[in-house]
Amino acid sequence: MTKVWFITGAARGLGAEIAKAALAAGDKVVATARRPESIRHTHGTSDNLLAVGLDVTREDQVKEAVSAAVAHFGRIDVLVNNAGYGQLGVFEETTLEEIRDQYETNVFGLMAVTQEVAPLMRKQRSGRIFNISSVAGFKGVFGGSIYNSSKFAVEGFTQAIAEELAHFGILVTSISPGFFRTDFLDSSSVKYSNHTIADYDKPLADFRDFHDDRNHEQAGDPAKLAKVLLHLAEVEKPPVSFIAGSDGLEWVTEVHKNLQSQIEE
Repeated sequence: MTKVWFITGAARGLGAEIAKAALAAGDKVVATARRPESIRHTHGTSDNLLAVGLDVTREDQVKEAVSAAVAHFGRIDVLVNNAGYGQLGVFEETTLEEIRDQYETNVFGLMAVTQEVAPLMRKQRSGRIFNISSVAGFKGVFGGSIYNSSKFAVEGFTQAIAEELAHFGILVTSISPGFFRTDFLDSSSVKYSNHTIADYDKPLADFRDFHDDRNHEQAGDPAKLAKVLLHLAEVEKPPVSFIAGSDGLEWVTEVHKNLQSQIEE
C-alpha cells in the first residue's frame, strides 16, 4: 500500500535521502524545511511531493504543516522527526540561551510535531514514527554535554511513547546513527559557543580537529540508511531502538559492556 511520509529537515542530509527513497518507492512525501524552496531545489516537483515550510520550534507552523499534509494527501502514515543540529563544546562555555535553543529544536520541536501527528495516527489505528536520534544518546562524551543530553531525551521519549501508542497500532522507533556522510559536522549543522575559557583551549581544539577531519568523510552512507527506514516501515515488529552504522554498533556495544562490568563490580 502506498504510504504518506511526513519528514522534517528534508532538504538535505539524511532527511533528503529518506524523502528520495520514499519517492523512488512510489510513496507520497510531505517534505518540510525552514525554506520550502530548498525542498524544491533538492527534490524538484512531483505529484507525490508536497513541499512545506516548517520551523519545528514554531508551534503555529507545526499545526499548519500537518494540516496542509492532511488536506493534500488525506493522511500521514509515517512520521520522520529528522530536523535537528548539534550544539557542541564544553558545558561551562555554553550559554543557557544556547542550551535552550538546542532543546527547542532537538527535543521540544520533535515533541511538538509528534503531538500534532499522533492523534491522526491514533484515529487511523495505524502509523509509524521514526525519531532520528544518535549514538550520542547512549553515552556522554567530552564536548557533547548539550547535544548528548538532547539525544538522551529523544531516546527516553521514544521508549515511553512506544508503549503508549502501541495500543493503537502505532509503532515507534528511535534511529541512532553513528557517523554518516551528511552535513552534520559542518557549520550548517553544528554550533560552538563563542565564550571561551582558557583551561579548555587544548582539549577543545583537539575535539574540534577530530570532528573537522571527518566532515563529509564519515563511513556511513545516508542513502543506505534511508533504504533501511523504508524496510523498517514494513516490518511487523520493528525495534524500539535501532543502531545504525558499524561505528555506531561498536559504540553502543562498548557502552553496554561497560555498564555490565559496573553492575557486576
